[in-house]
Amino acid sequence: MSTQKWRVEWLRRSPAARIVRPCILAALVGAASIGALASEDAPPAKAFCVREQPWATGPRITPFLQYQAEQAWRQDEERAKAWEAIRDEKELLKTQSELRQKLLEMIGGLPAAKTDLHAQITGKIQMDGFSIEKLIFQSLPEVYVTALVYLPDDRSKKHPAVLVPAGHAADGKFHYQALSQRLVGRGYVVISWDPVGQGERSQFWDVAAGKSRYNLICGEHAVMGNLAYLAGANLARWEIWDGIRAVDYLLTRPEVDAERISITGTSGGGFQTALLAALDDRIKVAVPSCYITAMPMRIANRIFADPDSDPEQDLFGMISNGLDHPGLLLLMYPRPVLVAAAVLDFFPIEGTRKTVREVRRLYGRFGRGERIGLVEGYHGHQFSPENQEAALDFLDHFNQMPIRHGLPQIKELTAKVLQCTRTGQVMLDYSDAKPLMDVIREFYDEHKAAQKQTLAKAYYGTRYSGVGRWDVSEYSGGPAGEGKITWDAVGSSVSNGISIDRYMLRHSRVLEMPLLHIHKADAEKRPVLLWFRENGKATAADWPQIEKFVAGGYDVISFDVRGLGETRMPYTAVSPDDPELGALDFDHAYVNPISGVLANHVYNSLLAGRPYFLQMMEDAEIASRFAGEKLGAKVTAVSGRGDAYTLAVAISETLRGVKLLPGPDARSLKWSEIVEEKRETWPIQYLLPSGAYIH
Repeated sequence: MSTQKWRVEWLRRSPAARIVRPCILAALVGAASIGALASEDAPPAKAFCVREQPWATGPRITPFLQYQAEQAWRQDEERAKAWEAIRDEKELLKTQSELRQKLLEMIGGLPAAKTDLHAQITGKIQMDGFSIEKLIFQSLPEVYVTALVYLPDDRSKKHPAVLVPAGHAADGKFHYQALSQRLVGRGYVVISWDPVGQGERSQFWDVAAGKSRYNLICGEHAVMGNLAYLAGANLARWEIWDGIRAVDYLLTRPEVDAERISITGTSGGGFQTALLAALDDRIKVAVPSCYITAMPMRIANRIFADPDSDPEQDLFGMISNGLDHPGLLLLMYPRPVLVAAAVLDFFPIEGTRKTVREVRRLYGRFGRGERIGLVEGYHGHQFSPENQEAALDFLDHFNQMPIRHGLPQIKELTAKVLQCTRTGQVMLDYSDAKPLMDVIREFYDEHKAAQKQTLAKAYYGTRYSGVGRWDVSEYSGGPAGEGKITWDAVGSSVSNGISIDRYMLRHSRVLEMPLLHIHKADAEKRPVLLWFRENGKATAADWPQIEKFVAGGYDVISFDVRGLGETRMPYTAVSPDDPELGALDFDHAYVNPISGVLANHVYNSLLAGRPYFLQMMEDAEIASRFAGEKLGAKVTAVSGRGDAYTLAVAISETLRGVKLLPGPDARSLKWSEIVEEKRETWPIQYLLPSGAYIH
């Protein structure tokens, strides 16, 4: 099914289903299915529900979300403690060098060669005191970048230059022309360009519809970014490369003073500002706006305030590798940096203050305290006029420009007037234009021969929790400590001689795992089969399949992995970028890779360095540990239905002594095939960085 048809099918479903609680939904499904699929004595739907009181509908800090936030804060504390040991500037520069190397590894490195820009000016607009040139250059061969260059009319001297990377706006660089005009009005040469997937650089343009198949704010980024993860890179690799090549272009201009190049941008442009300044020391002054915070504070509020997927901002290991936003700022040392922030932003202001304070102490310790500052505006997510004025004053000071006050007047032009291409899209103008999905595929092809990875190595790596040694005991109230699993028997029912025992497992301090043990009521212990479905543990609709496994000599354990089934947050994330996504039925909205609760859980896990897919596998090992210690039974097999078979395959390849059994309508995703086929959408829970080199 095409992506567009798939989305249409989602939209046909009733929006009312968004508020159906998991067990009520199971009852509805079971009532509709049992008559056709199961025997008359099939168990009722409630026999498969563990949580006696389902959560009320709406946003909430679930145990899984709490776990993710606490994990992120522990990692942040480890980083801060390591930084406390910095005693002199030599140690600071050593830390800086290590962070830069980690950052490069997280984005997949940068391209090895700077190829010819093939820069061409496609038009010029004369304004009052300055001109705007329409520029198209190639950051990589056949990767076209559309940009605007603002030039002061005074050509009697060299001018300082400022890069203005565009934030998340559908019209890209056009959206930031006011800031660009204010900068050129103060005497700067300015270059502002479209990020890939925005403005004139849509990668999924539907000619007939006259628009992208996804939204041009974050939607295209989600599609490209998820694929880049599988290939062992990050979309940021190519976004940052565009900016580095923009610096290269500026250095070809006789009007530009190469020693006075600065950068400022907001939101997604603030992200690019931070990473570009961190990785390109030709940039002498940086002013990131509406981006810098402390990432552990973003773990929770992103779901409620900013749910749209934006993978380039979620670097794999960004918190666990000791980088986070303090690390990005430290990479700018000793260069001047002003952080512009919004008190009411969804990038939490408390995190901004904490990060700036921490880095300012290091700047100050080595006599550079005046080079880092923070300006706050009492407003939402925007580069407000008052923050822009503070930013321009900061840039003027460190670029030895005259002291000025106020903001220059601007005359906004339409997107059509500022358009660099003939059609409005580079992919339509240039027959040789290379889609970034092809570039990602090429990256994978270049690296696959040298990559030797196994799923077991990924699972049992440095962040493996050691589940095989955990203690198992009965629940006695209170949280389960580290390295412990507690169980609570919450009920049992019998159907046609088969018992369904319900348990709530607790582990890792706050996590909960609803689990079913399905077995013959009068039989001795038998080998255990782990069984999955896409959205969690077995339901009444799955009874015919479960009965067959029980008749075949197995006890069956089925459970909800963290964040699925009864542990799902009963809330539909509302996308400000694409309101149609909020109209999906609950099941599809929850797992939507463009803007959904599960996608945010997945990205949170990447920040902490342990992919969600590996955590799903860990839950299977926890269930196996419970089976052995509490039930006295050994897990010897695994199976699943639909896409859940992907998890079953992974478990059979990783957990010792567990064989794979066939499942009905089973589909096992292969990460290499997703990249090779440049597949746009697939179940977000199976995202595994560098996974394409495993299968």
